[in-house]
Amino acid sequence: MKIIILVLLGLISTTALGHKPSDSYLAIEMQDSKISGQWDIALRDLDYAVGLDDNRDNQITWGELQQHQQQVSVYALSHLSINADNQACTTQALEQLVDKHADGAYTVLRFAVVCPVLPKALSFNYKLFFDLDPSHRGLLRLQQSGTTQTAIFSPEQPARTFELGTKSSLREFFEFAKEGVWHIWIGYDHILFLISLLLPAVVWRNNQQWQPVLSFRTAFFDVLKIVTAFTLAHSITLSLATLGLVNLPSRWVESAIAASVLLAALNNIYPMVLTRLWMVAFGFGLIHGLGFASVLTDLGLPENSLIVALLGFNVGVEMGQFAIVSVFLPIAFCVRRTWYYQKLTLGFGSGAIAIIALCWFLDRSLNISSLALLSRMRVNLSSGVPDLLMALNL
Repeated sequence: MKIIILVLLGLISTTALGHKPSDSYLAIEMQDSKISGQWDIALRDLDYAVGLDDNRDNQITWGELQQHQQQVSVYALSHLSINADNQACTTQALEQLVDKHADGAYTVLRFAVVCPVLPKALSFNYKLFFDLDPSHRGLLRLQQSGTTQTAIFSPEQPARTFELGTKSSLREFFEFAKEGVWHIWIGYDHILFLISLLLPAVVWRNNQQWQPVLSFRTAFFDVLKIVTAFTLAHSITLSLATLGLVNLPSRWVESAIAASVLLAALNNIYPMVLTRLWMVAFGFGLIHGLGFASVLTDLGLPENSLIVALLGFNVGVEMGQFAIVSVFLPIAFCVRRTWYYQKLTLGFGSGAIAIIALCWFLDRSLNISSLALLSRMRVNLSSGVPDLLMALNL
């Protein structure tokens, strides 16, 4: 039993960071021959990279940031190179401020860009945090003469070139579609919520026992209703939040997402809703859509670019979701009759998801560190399972 618990703890530790993925927001504006930049970078990421929390109280103060302003400027700008018509430009830090984004505090680094020629094309090479966090993304907004262009930097694609004065909406659509796929694949909370709803799709409840469904068609249409409801719901709130019509505190949204995962997993262990799971998917999907929206809302795009980005991102999320379902459903249907699926996967798997979601909920709503909770759990393993439950306050 202790071995199973250790495996569970390993699973929790790999998914303990179920928050919004690491992003930074780079805005470049050209006015005549003047080029200026603003770079919003999460303080939590900078603390990990250069160390901002001098007294290690898990609170980064304005005074601590001021002490490290020079270090932050040098670190950030050394990971960004800009070329004008293949000639290197120089960057000069001007000031640093602090701003609040959906997922916490960001430093706002304002800088000037000096190029040897008036560019017809600008090239960017972005390398911030890629050596520390391969999931990090840099979101660029380039504005010039009323035209806005966007790009997303990743370890696989750190360099981009823009022809100034031109705009490709199709390129932007595919750019954000790719980001949508990536966002759902690394959004562990969204994935675990969807899986919790899909696990019972190939079985049905009879006298408090799970029985396998007889046909793939039955399972397919159950999954189709769940996925369609989830898609419709999060598309609604993703659009409303991105367009600025709905705005809820990030802490509330992230806590509610964790709670939705917890309740969906517990429903597989202590069934409360056996039919019409698509209604559960729709209701909680409205909350998950608000979580998706933070990627686009913080980028600050004008309306025409925002609509293209929204459509592309939403299509990407659906593609990523479809890929997960298309792998999960055939495998689950093939093994639905086995003890492995009905007891271990459905039962123990749902329990594991519930514990992970509980850690997320405590971390997000009460600011109780999941890592501290895990430490208590590991210590109590020497006394057995009852002490593990005590560590969880269950």
